[in-house]
Amino acid sequence: MKAVILAGGKGTRGKPYTEYFPKAMTPINGKPLIDYIVRYLKTFKFIKEIIIISDYNELGGQIKNYYGNQKNIKFIQDSQSGTGGDLLHIEKELKNESEFLLWFVDNLCAIDVQKMKTIFKEKKSSACIATRSQRKEETGFASVEDGIIKEFKEKPIMKLQLSECLGIYMLGKEIIQKIKNKKQKRVNLSYDILQQLSKEDKVSAYDIAKREWIDAESPMVLERNEKTVTKIIKQMGL
Repeated sequence: MKAVILAGGKGTRGKPYTEYFPKAMTPINGKPLIDYIVRYLKTFKFIKEIIIISDYNELGGQIKNYYGNQKNIKFIQDSQSGTGGDLLHIEKELKNESEFLLWFVDNLCAIDVQKMKTIFKEKKSSACIATRSQRKEETGFASVEDGIIKEFKEKPIMKLQLSECLGIYMLGKEIIQKIKNKKQKRVNLSYDILQQLSKEDKVSAYDIAKREWIDAESPMVLERNEKTVTKIIKQMGL
């Protein structure tokens, strides 16, 4: 299996930092964010190659410079054609693959890729999305009755009414053909492709349960959640 890391995008949420380096190169303990993902993916023996999609003509060139000619890492130019459109450029790289892993670079999580793959196969899915049904809140909450606060709860773990979709996917190779069939300049993977497949019961979910996950949108977010980041890295075994 091959793993694809989407490391393009304009990094709007990470400004002003992302005016100087891409989100993928956000530093964590002296190493870039993307390197934790790459090293973690390499711990799964069935992942034979990692493909990184970014805009190498712009700030993404820093990623290429960091890795150089490292074995089993390939670089594909970001086409600015949406989260789905970019995948058309890796079609030939997936010639002998039946499925692949897609990981958005701002997702930091020690997800069990093996278990995710098992669910993908068992459900005979075209796609499997990492989800979570609970999360630890960043603010305090209160129990209120008739306008009176009865109890405070500091940063509780909340059960979500709807499962939250995380940016880690297992996708069947047929997804590429569905993107081609759209014949659009920009294709959004979730809304243009997976939305229809969900109506056909072809999209499964892998709930990460109590595993931590963080949207690493900027250095400020990572610094504010230093304990969570440290825990995730430890879970990754890095």
